[in-house]
Amino acid sequence: MSPADAQYDIGGMSCSFCAESIRKAYERTEGVEEVNVSLAHEEVRVRYDSGALGEVELKDTLRDLGYTIRDPDKQKRFEEQQREVEEAARRLTLAGAAALVTVGLMLFMILVRGTFESGALWMDLATLSLAVGTMFGPGRYIAAKAYNSLRRRIFNQHVLLEAGAFAGLIGGVLGLFVFPGFPTVHFFAVSVFITAYHILSEYTSLIVRTRASRAVQGLLDLRPDTARRVRGGEESGAPRADSDAEEVEVTELETGDRVRVKPGESIPVDGTVLDGESAVDESVATGESVPVDKAPGDEVIGGSVNDTGTLLVEVTATGDDAFLTRVTRQIEEARAMKPGVVQLADRVLKYFVPGVLTVAVASFLFWVLVPAVWSGGPFGTGPNVQRGAFAALAVLVLGYPCALGMATPLALVRGGGIAANRGILMRSGDAFQIFRDVDTVVLDKTGTVTKGEPAVEEVVAVECAASDVIRRAAAAEAFSEHPLADAVLDCAAERGVEFPDPDEFDSVTGKGVRAGVGEERILVGKPEWVAEEGADTTAARGDIDRLRGRGYTVVCVAVNGSVVGLVAIGDPVKDDAAETVERMKRVGIAPVMITGDNQRTADAVAEAVGIDRVMADVLPDEKRDEIRRLQDDGERVAMVGDGINDAPALTQADIGIAIGAGTDIAIESADIVLMGDRLGGAVDAYEIGKSSYRKTKQNLIAAFSFNGIGVAAATTGLVHPVFAMIAMVLSVSVVLANSFAGQLLRGERPTTDFAAESNVPPVDTDA
Repeated sequence: MSPADAQYDIGGMSCSFCAESIRKAYERTEGVEEVNVSLAHEEVRVRYDSGALGEVELKDTLRDLGYTIRDPDKQKRFEEQQREVEEAARRLTLAGAAALVTVGLMLFMILVRGTFESGALWMDLATLSLAVGTMFGPGRYIAAKAYNSLRRRIFNQHVLLEAGAFAGLIGGVLGLFVFPGFPTVHFFAVSVFITAYHILSEYTSLIVRTRASRAVQGLLDLRPDTARRVRGGEESGAPRADSDAEEVEVTELETGDRVRVKPGESIPVDGTVLDGESAVDESVATGESVPVDKAPGDEVIGGSVNDTGTLLVEVTATGDDAFLTRVTRQIEEARAMKPGVVQLADRVLKYFVPGVLTVAVASFLFWVLVPAVWSGGPFGTGPNVQRGAFAALAVLVLGYPCALGMATPLALVRGGGIAANRGILMRSGDAFQIFRDVDTVVLDKTGTVTKGEPAVEEVVAVECAASDVIRRAAAAEAFSEHPLADAVLDCAAERGVEFPDPDEFDSVTGKGVRAGVGEERILVGKPEWVAEEGADTTAARGDIDRLRGRGYTVVCVAVNGSVVGLVAIGDPVKDDAAETVERMKRVGIAPVMITGDNQRTADAVAEAVGIDRVMADVLPDEKRDEIRRLQDDGERVAMVGDGINDAPALTQADIGIAIGAGTDIAIESADIVLMGDRLGGAVDAYEIGKSSYRKTKQNLIAAFSFNGIGVAAATTGLVHPVFAMIAMVLSVSVVLANSFAGQLLRGERPTTDFAAESNVPPVDTDA
């Protein structure tokens, strides 16, 4: 036995019933050991015995079911989605045109000719052509899906639709050539209408999902992942001319290669610094907001950002050993371990579809057999084939779950539009269904609860005014490129403190700066280094310990050997963080903060925003384990994060929420994306999810009422096919009205435009 894993991006999925069909098909394939299908991320992960099964067979299974396998490249995948939308629009145009022509013929027959039956061969043949053209033209893919599902003993909405469509076609043909009394035009019309309605339903789901993907795509960086590889084995200290470097794909790098990373660029690989000094922002990997100073011999992590100087880095890990690859593998594992969610509508359909098929067959057999066996009874004398055909066809038409199938997508359109107007992107129906049950929200600290950027939090004056401390610190840091220097300069600008440029400047990597300003010799840096340089820090020791106890980075300012003040730099909490935590508590959600920072820093931030439960000192690859531990304890967990290190946890959580200003991989791993960095959107999303799930249930009750009552009435054989179609149209209209009437009455436009602003008031949960 040779276990192997395969993962594919799938095109053509429209609901979790599709996911269920794919899962069943693989489970019934010999050699498949485990299968997980994610509707939210449109992918399948299969564990199989490579000795008994190959990837060709795995891919053929998907294609046989009528689904496509998308290119793993992000840009190509996006282009394939665009083509899917264009193809779906073309199908809808053709099917819609056929349906309109059919309606026109029926109206002509009734209003102009004054008859309920065609009475004209040309009209029968015209509607026959429309039925065949619709079923085997734009609707051909549905027939293929139904056939391949039946071949694997899978009963889904495609099977039910084709049963109704073929019943209409067969009934019309029988009326045309065998039973003159059959309503030929109406039978053919049924085939046209239910095919067109199904195409409309799938197009609605596709457009919602694709527009969500477009919004995500707008947040992602689509540039190729490249690195600047140094040719000729440049040694430490050698010239750094661009002419000795070449742009290559990151995948081409090998261990031992040397790459140059300029200020502001992402470090493409894990490696060791050979030459150069810089501050590196590793928050995406470690969660620490304060940049780390790097010098020759220090290790750097792929995905972190080089802030200041140019670095020459030797590659130490590639492929499966690289940090980003390990994160990707953790995400895949998390998805595989995360149970799929079957939508409420699909739980109904799971039993409804085989039930309708059974009732249709039973109705036909009843009116054919019972009158023949019970001659002279209340059901007539002799087999009543026409009534049996009417009953079977009406059952299939009224049982076709068009309104049921549209109930969830329409609620998703409605909720998605409301969310978009509040700067929230709900990427899947799962987000609407599950969020209402969430009782715990785990909040990453850096970049989620906090702003993720160093800023001056407090200034302590020892021998002068606070403004003088800032003026001297800003003057010394004026020529520095360190991010902490930027925090000092920003503070000076905010307070309106003017400062001169230094006459002399010297930066000591990882410690601080020396500067000469007129007669003053200024030191700005770590207290320990300032003390090593001869300044007495005894008087400031109490304040240093106090500020560090609150989790701040303390910068000591000394002038001519005397400490004049301290500058406390930290990661300030977001303006709406405390309010958001309070809102979570009000709706019954327990907020938990998780961070790689030390306990002291974490407790200080948690206290500032009102969070009682804190997980500190959590390594990047441990966040997912902590989420799983909460789930094992019976909690339904939502995770809010923004960094690469949050991505596996976002995937593992029941609901993953990414800050839109965060990293690409976090955004791609999430079920919900908050455009911008407003944390309050997480609670807005919860309220929208609850409201939309209520609307989904209302839609399903309305749709199921029509279907259930209609099927029962149809078994009598007295429901004419055209009236069955009218009832089906009515059920869809009721679902549409329930979904959007309230918005229209208030003058709101239903929208799926996800390019929305984020600074908007909270959602009205009574909407």
